[in-house]
Amino acid sequence: MPNTPRTNSKLKVDNRNSALLGDADAAIIGGGVVGCAVARRLALAGISVILLEKSADILDGASKGNSAILHTGFDAPEGSLELACIRSGYSEYLKIRESLNLPLLKTGALVAAWTSEEEERFPNILAKARNNGIDDLQLLSRQEVLVKEPAISANIRAAIAVPHEFVIDPWSAPLAYLSQAVANGGQAVFNAEVKGGEFFGNHWMLHTSRGSVKATHVINCAGLFGDLVDADVLGQSEFTIKPRKGQFVVFDKAAGSLVRSIVLPVPTELTKGIVIFPTIFGNLAVGPTAEEQESRSDASVNQAILQKLHTQAVSQIPALANIPVTATYAGIRPATENKEYRVVENAERNWITLGGIRSTGLTAALGLAQYVHKLLEKQGAKFKSLYKPVVPSVPNLAEHLPRDWQTSGYGEIVCHCELVTEREICEALTSSIPAGNLDGLKRRTRVTMGRCQGFYCSARLAELTEGKFAESLDIGACHD
Repeated sequence: MPNTPRTNSKLKVDNRNSALLGDADAAIIGGGVVGCAVARRLALAGISVILLEKSADILDGASKGNSAILHTGFDAPEGSLELACIRSGYSEYLKIRESLNLPLLKTGALVAAWTSEEEERFPNILAKARNNGIDDLQLLSRQEVLVKEPAISANIRAAIAVPHEFVIDPWSAPLAYLSQAVANGGQAVFNAEVKGGEFFGNHWMLHTSRGSVKATHVINCAGLFGDLVDADVLGQSEFTIKPRKGQFVVFDKAAGSLVRSIVLPVPTELTKGIVIFPTIFGNLAVGPTAEEQESRSDASVNQAILQKLHTQAVSQIPALANIPVTATYAGIRPATENKEYRVVENAERNWITLGGIRSTGLTAALGLAQYVHKLLEKQGAKFKSLYKPVVPSVPNLAEHLPRDWQTSGYGEIVCHCELVTEREICEALTSSIPAGNLDGLKRRTRVTMGRCQGFYCSARLAELTEGKFAESLDIGACHD
């Protein structure tokens, strides 16, 4: 059933009389990975864009907690929009990553069977992969798995090797996408929650907590709140977000050399399951769980569930029993009542909603942006791709690539666990998309995210960031 729209008429009246924040061809609601990718695509296509984010920084919702896997789509629903966007997004990431300085860890993946029942499902997995255009999967015997990954438990029965599943930095990619949008004339406004809006003939007037925005087209990329935005502005939503929490355990970097591959479970209808995976930052992590909940913001962790994750990881990689845990965290996926992506177009009102974008969203974001581009063309948007777009470069945080501390002039090492320099922190606070809060600074630099979790560096960090986090930020400016 469609959501019942919430009453906010007073907010609409108040905002209608407030300042005009911007006037753009396209307004994008939500600064997660999908919103940032859409902003980049449309800015490069030559139209004016404005991204509206209700938090003080990007990636404050579902996009901040994921497993950072660049998916091939071998197990995606056959013939689905999700598969198409994964394939096109994967291809575009590989095409643009070097120019934007985005890292890639070529791990490959193993779909591991621990029981005879799981092994019996291998033919279906291989058949689906072939139907999805992924024909390089290989069936490995127990002995072949142990040769490839000696630290895996001898209890494994067999595995399917997926050579081109990789690990990336889940936070630098969306930062690069939005940075390129802004560098090419786009605008990003933070602390600007969309409260309502009206469509007047051929344009929208969106009302936010900071003022109003005029736009010809609107793309709703609000993630965990996408259905509520549709209900508030359109009067109804065609789907309902069913928040699904995923908890993770991150092992110390001493575990980073134990396993080179992403270790995937045999997937179920509900979830891809719990994964053991290397991170781009040198750790080994396990997760996520799949816990239905009502709250869209409760990302707390549960010690009993974390212990189960730890136990499962040790059962598959026994050497992890002797490795300390560096961190635990949880992400919330914007699942809906249906498994597929919920992409809804209201062409009569120049509106597109990208809803239900779950665990594959990091890979599919660039593909979804391409899809939005095509939909807007059908709605009458006039594109003229930029001839020589600006291509900014984001800092590298990948452990296997050169880091800032290896270049002279960095000032001091502020965070010794993650080797974060004073220069990195200062640049993150003054870049084209500056960190809007402490969490944003952590994602840009990894400060306080190492073994001591900020115990030793927090005081110095407080000095460096004093007065740096603005209450509200307007970044860039829309072009005509």
